[in-house]
Amino acid sequence: MANSQAKRRDKRPSLLKRIGTSDQVTRLAGRTAAAYLRFVRRTSTLEFEPSDPYEFFGHLLPGIVAMWHGQHLMVPFIRREGHDVRVMISKHRDGEINAIAAESLGLGTVRASAARSANRVIEKGGLRGFLEMKAALAQGATVAMTADLSNQKSRRAGPGIVMLARASGRPIVPVAVATSRHFVVKNWDRTTVNLPFSKGICVFGGPIYVPADADDTVIEQKRLELENELNRVTERAYQRVGRSHV
Repeated sequence: MANSQAKRRDKRPSLLKRIGTSDQVTRLAGRTAAAYLRFVRRTSTLEFEPSDPYEFFGHLLPGIVAMWHGQHLMVPFIRREGHDVRVMISKHRDGEINAIAAESLGLGTVRASAARSANRVIEKGGLRGFLEMKAALAQGATVAMTADLSNQKSRRAGPGIVMLARASGRPIVPVAVATSRHFVVKNWDRTTVNLPFSKGICVFGGPIYVPADADDTVIEQKRLELENELNRVTERAYQRVGRSHV
């Protein structure tokens, strides 16, 4: 009897774990992250290439903004005030913190994860997320999402974003933001944490359209086109701030 009670106690989450996963701590973490990013933005310059992206790409909106995982922290600051932009964020705990931070910075959120392949789109709320993103585009909102798949090989574009472009008829616009001062976390996506008092640059790539009748071959071609263009603008952004590509 005593042994069974001890085993049940061992299975209970520790006090520190319960505190760490509480809603209050999650909200605090998200808001703190947003406050930190605002501080980075206020103390840093941010240039654009092209210099006026809304003038250059305005006729393409609403569009699908694509970026690499780990290179996304400063992306909210490329949004013009009042522009409806909604970002796809995964449903796990880290995603909850990211969602709170994004909403604090003025972005809308869609909670879902991208599918690993075209025939597994229902996974992790992928179908719901796909439909919500498609509906957002139809409503005139620009949507933003990472092109590579979470916890997979970084800097390899998945098919989901290309399928969204095919279904919506809207173009994919690759973007990369780099800052001269940053550090890189040693995780799967090499998350880059931007630091205050930096020189920053946001580089936009050429728009990528996907035909409504695109078959699997064309989807793969467009996936590779997106992957190559994202790598190009990322390399270009780091060159502009005098740092090597992470």
